Amino acid sequence: MSTQRLLQALEQQIATLASEVQPRGDVPIPQARFDTALFANHGTRLRDYLAEVQKNFAQLQTAVKDNRSAHVAFLAEKLVTQLTALQREMATQTLRRKNQPKEVVAVDLYHKLAEHQEYERRLIAMIEDRESLLGQQTTFAAQKKLQQELAAIEGRLVRCRQALARIERNIERKENGF
Repeated sequence: MSTQRLLQALEQQIATLASEVQPRGDVPIPQARFDTALFANHGTRLRDYLAEVQKNFAQLQTAVKDNRSAHVAFLAEKLVTQLTALQREMATQTLRRKNQPKEVVAVDLYHKLAEHQEYERRLIAMIEDRESLLGQQTTFAAQKKLQQELAAIEGRLVRCRQALARIERNIERKENGF
């Protein structure tokens, strides 16, 4: 089989894979699916891996044009391995989706919890900062302005703590299987 026919066959496989990945390509995956030796990309979406396959195919075409046979052999082997891995991943997507939502929800809840804990820490620091500035103000207008800022920040802190309590309850429910 000629080199051009092989390139056309690979291009056809990539196009077929792209049409399979396209509807689900933007759905994030919670953990890496591929070995780091196989894909340099560490994205969380299948389209990221497909983009690497397409980039490698473009490099393969360039290597063929430049008549670099060692590079062609390396890229062709890597490309075939990547295609096989992505095809296998696409074939197992329905099985993975059955188990995945619970894990993704739990990961999202812990991520939200960490975010809100950071918000709480920053709001407390802002309150402490404003309170120290309040004692240094000499004019009534400046004190009033800082008191208004403090009231607004304290309101945000209350809402943040309410959100934290809700997230913690949701995590507890998920861990208990509810």
